[in-house]
Amino acid sequence: MTLLAIPAALAAAYSFAAYPAWQEGSTYAAGTLVSYSGKDYRALVTHTAHVGTNWNPASSPTLWKLVGDSSGPTPTPVVTPTPVVTPTPTPVVTPTPTPVVTPTPVVTPTPAGAGCHVAWNATAVYNTGSLVTHAGTNYKAKWWTQGDDPTKTGQWGVWENLGACSGDVTPTPVVTPTPTPVVTPTPVVTPTPTPVVTPTPTPVVTPTPTPVVTPTPPVVTPTPVVPTPTPAPVEGAQVGGYFSQWGVYGRGYEVADIASSGAADKLTFINYAFGNLYQKNGGYECATGIDKLEPGATDPTHPQAGTGGDAWSDYGRVPARLVDPSQPYKWDSPIRGNFAELKALKAKYPNIKVFISLGGWTWSKWFSAAASTDALRKQLVKSCVDTFIKGDLASYDGRGGPGTGKGVFDGIDIDWEFPGSHGGQPYNIVSPADTQNFTLLLAEFRKQLDALNDGHKLLTVAIGAGKDKIDLTEPAEYSKHLDWINIMSYDYNGTWAAQGPTDFQAHLYPDPTNPNAIDPKTGEASLATHYNTDSAVKSLLAKGVPANKLVVGLPFYGRGWTGVQPGPNGDGLYQAATGAARGTYEAGNEDYKVLKTAAGKVYYHPTTKQSWKYDGNNWWSYDTPQDIAVKVDYVKSKRLGGVFAWSLDGDTKDAELAKEMAKVRN
Repeated sequence: MTLLAIPAALAAAYSFAAYPAWQEGSTYAAGTLVSYSGKDYRALVTHTAHVGTNWNPASSPTLWKLVGDSSGPTPTPVVTPTPVVTPTPTPVVTPTPTPVVTPTPVVTPTPAGAGCHVAWNATAVYNTGSLVTHAGTNYKAKWWTQGDDPTKTGQWGVWENLGACSGDVTPTPVVTPTPTPVVTPTPVVTPTPTPVVTPTPTPVVTPTPTPVVTPTPPVVTPTPVVPTPTPAPVEGAQVGGYFSQWGVYGRGYEVADIASSGAADKLTFINYAFGNLYQKNGGYECATGIDKLEPGATDPTHPQAGTGGDAWSDYGRVPARLVDPSQPYKWDSPIRGNFAELKALKAKYPNIKVFISLGGWTWSKWFSAAASTDALRKQLVKSCVDTFIKGDLASYDGRGGPGTGKGVFDGIDIDWEFPGSHGGQPYNIVSPADTQNFTLLLAEFRKQLDALNDGHKLLTVAIGAGKDKIDLTEPAEYSKHLDWINIMSYDYNGTWAAQGPTDFQAHLYPDPTNPNAIDPKTGEASLATHYNTDSAVKSLLAKGVPANKLVVGLPFYGRGWTGVQPGPNGDGLYQAATGAARGTYEAGNEDYKVLKTAAGKVYYHPTTKQSWKYDGNNWWSYDTPQDIAVKVDYVKSKRLGGVFAWSLDGDTKDAELAKEMAKVRN
C-alpha cells in the first residue's frame, strides 16, 4: 500500500477530537476536557492519573464524566484493520516547513491464524490483560510488566499460561520515528488498548501498531514527587485505628490522647487490642479479670504461651490522663482503665464505634479448636457476647460484675491469625478444617449478635493480606456475615529475615524490577510477588467480596535493618543486612513518630508507592503522609470501604497520619 492510497482508504473512518488526548501521568484540573478512545470527557475533580493505576476516563467514572463523541477541528485517523494485511515498511513522511506534521496512518496487521496472539517482545511494556504468544504458547499478563520472559514466569509470576496456540504468530511491528533535526519527540506516548492511533499534537508521532500489546512508551525517568490526591471521597467510608492494650505502659499512650491529638474527631471506629480465648468449662471462652504476663511474647516455646491477660490495663487502673478530667474515678467506680475511658470517649465523640478485637498475633492459639464443632462454636460465641457486649465483666480488684462493661463495645472484631495456616505463632492449633470452620464461626457470631435485639451489633474480621492466607479461606461466604473486612496490608517484609534483603513492608504495588522477586531455589517468581496491597485487594474482589466491605490497613510504624550497604543506587534498597535495626520496644520495629525525626535521607519509590529512610547503615521502610495520601487515593478510586491504622500510639502528638488517612471521607 502506498502512502498516497492511505487518505482515500481512511477518509470514511475519520473522527474529530476537539480536545487533547488523555495521557497517563498527567495532572488534570476539575473541568478539563480531554479525548480518549473516540470520546470526550470532562474531569469531575482535580487529580493525577498516576502511572500504572490505569485511571483512564473510560474506567474511572468517579474522576471523569462522558461528554459525548469526540468532535472538533483536529482530524484523528481511525484505522480499521482488514482481515489480512501484509505489514509494509513504515512510510517515510517528510516534515512540512511548519511545526505541524501529518501523522503516518499505519494499518494494524491481523493475525493470520486463529488462536495465536502477537509475539512477546522483551522491550515492550504490557499492562494487565495483555495477550502474547511466545514459544508456541499463549500468555496473559496479570499486571504491568516489561522484559519478563513468559516461559520463565512460573506459577506465581506475572504471566498466566493459557496453553498452546494454533496458527501463525503476528510479529510485533517496529515503527521507527521519523527523524527531524528540529523538533524533539514528546517523551510520553499514551498507550491505547485498541487499534486506534491517537496522534499527539506534536510534529512527530510514533504510534506502535500492535492489535493487542500496549505500545512501548519512551523511557521516562520517574519523579519522586506524588501530587496531592484528589479523587472523589467515599461516602460512608470507615476511618479506624487499633488501640493497643499495652500502649499505656512504655509508650504512655492513653485513650485521652486520641482526643487531645485531634484523631478522635476523624475516626469512625476503634479496635481494642486484644481479648484472649481460654480453655474453660470443657471448651473455649472469652474471659476477663485475668492478670497474667504473656510468656509467648518473648518465648513461643513456653508451655503457657498464648494464655496471658491484662485486666489491670483493661478496667483496673486509674489512667494518667482522662478523656473527661471533670469526672475523676472514685474508690467504688465499677470500672476504670481503658474500658471506662473508651466509654467516655464515645460519649464525647458519638461518631466512634468501639470493637473488642479477639486474638491477634499472640492470642490466636485456641481459635481452631474453638471453631471445630457446632457446640464449641456456640459456647465460644455466647461467652464473648456475654462478656463484651452484655458487659458481664469478671470481678477484679474491686471492679467488674454483671453489666458493668455494657456500652463499652459496639461490636466484635475477629483477628484469627491465621485460619488453616502455619504462618502464625508456632504454638497455634491449625487444621485443614479451619477453612470452612472460619466461615461457620462468623455465621454463629452474626446469629447470636442479631438475637440480642439491642440494635445492630457490628462484626468484622482482620485478615492477612498474603495470597497464601486468603486462599485458605472462603471470602465470598464469610463476608456475608460481616460489616466489613480489615485487610492487614502491612508486614510484607521484615527482620524475621534478619540478613535481608531490605524490602518494603507495606507497598501498594509490586516492583517488577525487584531482584528478590525470584525464588533462588526454583528460579521462578516467588510468593512474595503477591505480597502487596493491590494484589490483596484484587484477589478478594475476584473471590466475590463487595468492594465497600474492604478496609485497607495502614502502618503507623516501620520495619528496618542495620548493617545495610548502599548498593548500586546508594539508597540501600534490596541490599543484604547484618541484622534487625535497633527499635525502642522491639528490634526491627519503630513508631512513625520516632522515624520521622531519625537520621537519614527519605526516598520514595514511584512504582510501589512506598517510602524508606537510609542513613548509610540503618534502613527503614514505612508510610509517610505522602504514602498514605496515595493509598487514600487508591481506596477512593476503587470505591473501597475505607482505611484503618495499626496502631494509634505510633502517630505524632498532633495525629499527623490519622488526619491524612481521614481524607478518604473528604
